[in-house]
Amino acid sequence: MKRPDILTVNTTAATPGPLPATARTLTLAEPDTPFAVVDVHRVLRNAERLARRAERLGAVLRPHVKTAKSLDVAALLRDPSGAPCPVTVSTLAEAEAFADGGHTDLTYAVGIAPHKLPRVLALLRRGVRLRVLLDSGAQAEAVAEAARGAGLAIPAQIEIDCDGHRGGLRPEDPALTDIGRVLHEAGCLDGVLAHAGESYFATTPEARRRAAEQERDAAVTAAERLRAAGLPVPVVSVGSTPTAHAAEDLGGVTELRAGNYVFFDLVMAGLGVCRVDDLALSVVVTVIGHRPELGRILTDGGWMAMSRDRGTARQAQDQGYGLVTDLDGRLLPGLVMTDASQEHGILTAREGTDLPELPLGTRLRILPNHACATAAQHRGYHVVDSSRTGTGAPEAVAYWPRVTGW
Repeated sequence: MKRPDILTVNTTAATPGPLPATARTLTLAEPDTPFAVVDVHRVLRNAERLARRAERLGAVLRPHVKTAKSLDVAALLRDPSGAPCPVTVSTLAEAEAFADGGHTDLTYAVGIAPHKLPRVLALLRRGVRLRVLLDSGAQAEAVAEAARGAGLAIPAQIEIDCDGHRGGLRPEDPALTDIGRVLHEAGCLDGVLAHAGESYFATTPEARRRAAEQERDAAVTAAERLRAAGLPVPVVSVGSTPTAHAAEDLGGVTELRAGNYVFFDLVMAGLGVCRVDDLALSVVVTVIGHRPELGRILTDGGWMAMSRDRGTARQAQDQGYGLVTDLDGRLLPGLVMTDASQEHGILTAREGTDLPELPLGTRLRILPNHACATAAQHRGYHVVDSSRTGTGAPEAVAYWPRVTGW
């Protein structure tokens, strides 16, 4: 994957963060805290890892942008020709923003509500191929009716339930071919899609491999049933971050999806999908107080900065609200963000370690449990590049705004 040649502080975009008035270098010691930081070196490394894997497995990689919600991050995932990559979105606001940014191949991977179809049609009229997702006859009828009324095909994929995690039809459900026929007759049947959400609880490599096989088998079986009924299935789409990194055979699958992998997080590290050193997102906070009698350090980064997500609580190692590093990204051994109120973070030391001396005003970085949830608390990212060497506080080489809303 080609590394970007130049990354500069973005001062021309309408960014909400505390950016300087000129394009001078900004360091992480300057913006008001708390704020989100992304390490572009780790993003590129994570992206290249999965791109190589998808290529080896013979599947098109369709990154899910719901984690970063950033056109700048997606720009790092372009194919060798430099063209925008196909992406998966979780909101129509994302679809509209990515269409505005030049992306024309999108999958809206949340079950379609009929009242949202006018926004879908507006994008289709712009030449954007936006696929919708559904798992019921009522949704299929709504899509078919809207397509006929507009004189446009609305590409639709049928969601397949591969593990009971959320929505979708089981591959053997009799309704599958009925729904497929309704869509096909309206010129809308585009394929099937599965998401192994239960893989987020697969704590061993073997469990993740089984989840990947189950995800693939469910999607391929559903596609074969539709084809046996005389219905075309051009796309067979699977993916989650754990299964995308565990799959060994994607025979019958055309595309692979994943989203969390661009940033990774402590949940993924706890599962063994990545290392803590791969985490590309952090939140900079400031020490604002001490309670030595309680063994606590207070920061100005509460759950409004980190989110309420406690995804590692059910794992072998509970990481609280996040692990703590210094401003350069070096882990402070045994220090954990163990509690949070709205604007206060509580840092404590694990048993057997001493609470470090961190003076008032010290800046720290917190590595999050769930990158998607933590990123959602912020309107943009200050970008650093850990491959660069220097002294003092790390430099911010760019500011990347996020897409918000629905």
